[in-house]
Amino acid sequence: MVAMSGGVDSSVAASLLMEQGYDVCGATLRLFGNEEAGISRSRTCCSLADVEDARGVALRLGIEHFVFNFGREFRRDVVARFVEEYKNGRTPNPCIDCNRFIKFGKLIERARLLGMDRIATGHYARVEYDEKRGRWILKKAKDSSKDQTYVLYAMTQDELARTLFPLGGLLKSEVRELARERGFANARKPDSEDICFVPDGDYAGFLERVEKVRPQPGNFVDRDGNVLGRHKGLIHYTIGQRKGIGLSFPTPRYVVGKDRADNTVVLGESSELYSGGFLAGNVNLISVERLREPQRAGVKIRYSQTEAPAVLCPLADGRIRVRFDRPQRAVTPGQAAVFYEGDLVLGGGTIEENEGGDAP
Repeated sequence: MVAMSGGVDSSVAASLLMEQGYDVCGATLRLFGNEEAGISRSRTCCSLADVEDARGVALRLGIEHFVFNFGREFRRDVVARFVEEYKNGRTPNPCIDCNRFIKFGKLIERARLLGMDRIATGHYARVEYDEKRGRWILKKAKDSSKDQTYVLYAMTQDELARTLFPLGGLLKSEVRELARERGFANARKPDSEDICFVPDGDYAGFLERVEKVRPQPGNFVDRDGNVLGRHKGLIHYTIGQRKGIGLSFPTPRYVVGKDRADNTVVLGESSELYSGGFLAGNVNLISVERLREPQRAGVKIRYSQTEAPAVLCPLADGRIRVRFDRPQRAVTPGQAAVFYEGDLVLGGGTIEENEGGDAP
């Protein structure tokens, strides 16, 4: 069962698997309607147009095509969690929750019910079985500019064993050429880069307009608690933000912290954004069952960032303390931290709190 979003990647993935001799069907997930997210009906975002694009490719390939309505699960496990995290002053990554609970969790469950052995997606990543480790491993894609292992770190051993990533060894340019050769109408369809239910990137607007969140104004303060002015509500700010603060200072000021308990947003200079490390919770390890001692790794704290060298220190409660070789900028609670050993994904977790450090 190939998860077909209507885009070029999943379409080529289905075609390649057929050519490799797999018995293939397509499945498109209907997660919400555009109007539910306050998006214009003309915008393509989990829309009926996407369903039709996927159905058209399936028809061209001559394969069966299913549409599964996971709207209730998506709202409960992705949107509701996104809203709650923002209300609590954190900055979540809903794409990771969507992969964890919907694309792999629910889709594998549905495939099993229909008697299918595996699922496949158009993600740029590679999965292999490591005989020496006795574990399934997740590796970076050949196309480093499109690698998506950051949003896949929460996959379990069972999910990795049942998932194929046909595009892991291809460049994006090669995938588009394959789509063109096969006559797919979506060969030039642009990639989706924003959060699917907030395509304009206005998270605060979505929370207020669609989820009816009413932000509570409070004080901007410095590290010493001195009041600097008034803010519009915690949901309007994220760590590292400079624009939109609405205050003037002799030198630039950034959001360096948020405190839900007293509803304050902490402002500071660029040097105050650097952290020597952080605590990661809700940890999922892939290449090893558990960390028994400190281990060196490359740590990625946002999707577009390269890994920073660090030491991972396992704690008795299952969390991991990360200590960077050099302090890193804008470590943001709520975001994912993914741990790498070269091309291999060691695992990852959610940043719970950052720890101080001097700017490099």
